[in-house]
Amino acid sequence: MQRKSPLRPPPEYTRLRKEAPVSKAKIWDGSSVWLVSRHKDVVKVLTDSSFSKVRTHPGFPETGPGGKAAATATKPTFVDMDPPEHTQHRSMVENDFSAKNVESLRPKLEKIANDLIDDMKKKKQPVDLHVAYSLPVPTLMIYDMLGIPYEDHEFLERCNAIRTNGSATSAESSAASQDLMNYLSRLAEKKKIKGGNDMITRLLKQVHQGKLTNDELVAMTFLLLVAGNATTANMITLGVLTLVQHPDQLNELKKNPSLIKSAVEEILRYLTGSQFATRRVAVKKVKIGNQTIEKNQGVWALNASANEDEDVFPNPTTFNIHRQPNPHIAFGEGIHKCVAEHLARAEIEIAINTLLQRLPNLQLAVPLEKIQYVNDSSRDFGVDALPIKW
Repeated sequence: MQRKSPLRPPPEYTRLRKEAPVSKAKIWDGSSVWLVSRHKDVVKVLTDSSFSKVRTHPGFPETGPGGKAAATATKPTFVDMDPPEHTQHRSMVENDFSAKNVESLRPKLEKIANDLIDDMKKKKQPVDLHVAYSLPVPTLMIYDMLGIPYEDHEFLERCNAIRTNGSATSAESSAASQDLMNYLSRLAEKKKIKGGNDMITRLLKQVHQGKLTNDELVAMTFLLLVAGNATTANMITLGVLTLVQHPDQLNELKKNPSLIKSAVEEILRYLTGSQFATRRVAVKKVKIGNQTIEKNQGVWALNASANEDEDVFPNPTTFNIHRQPNPHIAFGEGIHKCVAEHLARAEIEIAINTLLQRLPNLQLAVPLEKIQYVNDSSRDFGVDALPIKW
């Protein structure tokens, strides 16, 4: 299903919620998958132990051949595990992403945002907001948390750009991923000797205690390095773009920065940046809505559809930074709810508020119809570039 309007979910979701909230569809490889579209049913799928996140389980629905190959070629991390392995591995990093720890990181995030804006102001306008600002904010923060030397950022960004480039060949993407894994393996070896106050050093203690293998450490570090950066960056960029298209609310936010928390929740609901992580496979027969899902049948829990469920959100297609309550599931739900949700929220809040306060005259440097969107079913939704001026 394709979007008809760039920033809105496929209109087919509305019909599904009304007429066939749990229905079968064919995916890229010809196999069948259950599409679950209502909020309550999506939450049920994401919180019921009858469903598995293990991608090698028979029937798990992948987004394309690349995902299917990656599921067997790479070491799984906690995002693709079920309990008890999931619980054990996730607990090793949960404290780093806790609300309390993220609060302590806010001064660093504010400095990152302000430094990037200082650099932007030195450049010739227009500037690509996505490349110059949105992507570096979460990237530089996770570098700091993991203990990755800043001087390595150009190499890492080059590798990541190749592996996430939709036009790269499978071989090029795989080679870039392997380069990243090799780099992280070498960095972990250095930290075994030098140590440090960072996540990789703390994870090495788990290796020393026999709770984690070296390969699992590298895979987990790889996940933390690349998993959330693109999605968070997209939410910053698309959030700014959405606000620009709602000038009254944009001006409200400029005048009253305390509105940023509810504004970010609405950006997360309205845009639902990560729509491909809420896939599951049934490990036993289970009833969802009025349908019975058999063991080994794949399920795609449509969180973008759930976030526009008319039974939960009044006027769901309207962007409203004052929306309360806002029980969106942009981060998922249940045991697999994004471990870095507090960090992502802080990054989006600080990035957008700092940008609007520092560049109050910010505007798009190209007409809306000239903006190129990424709408590839194997990648999260975003833009190729967002030229701005001020």
